[in-house]
Amino acid sequence: MFETYSGATKIVPLLGFPVEQTKSPFGMTRGFASRGADCIVVPVKVPPDSVEAYLKALDRVENLVGVLATVPHKFALAAHADRVTDRAAFHGSANAMRRDSSGLWLADMLDGLGFVRAIHAGGGTIAGAKVLLVGAGGAGGAIAQALLEAGAASIAVHDVNASRRDDLLERLDKTFPGKGVRGDVSPEGHEIIINATPLGMRSGDAAPINFQALEAGMFVGDVVTAKDSTPLLVAATALGCRTCSGHDMFESTLDLMLDFFLESTE
Repeated sequence: MFETYSGATKIVPLLGFPVEQTKSPFGMTRGFASRGADCIVVPVKVPPDSVEAYLKALDRVENLVGVLATVPHKFALAAHADRVTDRAAFHGSANAMRRDSSGLWLADMLDGLGFVRAIHAGGGTIAGAKVLLVGAGGAGGAIAQALLEAGAASIAVHDVNASRRDDLLERLDKTFPGKGVRGDVSPEGHEIIINATPLGMRSGDAAPINFQALEAGMFVGDVVTAKDSTPLLVAATALGCRTCSGHDMFESTLDLMLDFFLESTE
């Protein structure tokens, strides 16, 4: 896919901190090539206190197709954009940004739609399901919104940051009254269990949920794109649970991101 790689090749920086865990550079570059686009995705490890300055510098770079963001820079990406889609506005976060027809930055949040696709592909049933969501950050909020739009009965949200949890529940309640409630780390009583935190990315991380309370009939999802399966997914698979991983989410989101960058969909 590098046969046309040259000074004319377009670039999509992928901002993250850390960034080593993401599979997006290869997957997106491969996807661009499959659509005949001479474009590569380049991982860029930017500390949070430098991301605003980096994004301002990108304003002057002319050979960009757009910008991607992973944790913890999705909020910064949305804040930098001139315009955001309704999805990104709902959460104040975005994972993809491109210039629109007028040359202004347009940002969107595609994580939630991608995760819903991954759940369906993994054999999960969202309609009528009670969901436990651990993590109320950018990805967690997008997933919560998309699951409720897909017909989930309720979502119990847990986050170590109570303010962040309550902010998400308040925003959900405006669109989905009564569907969002406070949760904890115990999966009992839920059909779908989702880790939307970075826990499980590094060896020695604390468990995002109580593994011992998992049951075989549950569907378990994890946004972490670790090299190997996360401890949560290992435990779930051992019990016979159906699962989807951060890699599954990315593959499901891939076409959505390519459409966003190449087809100017809004």
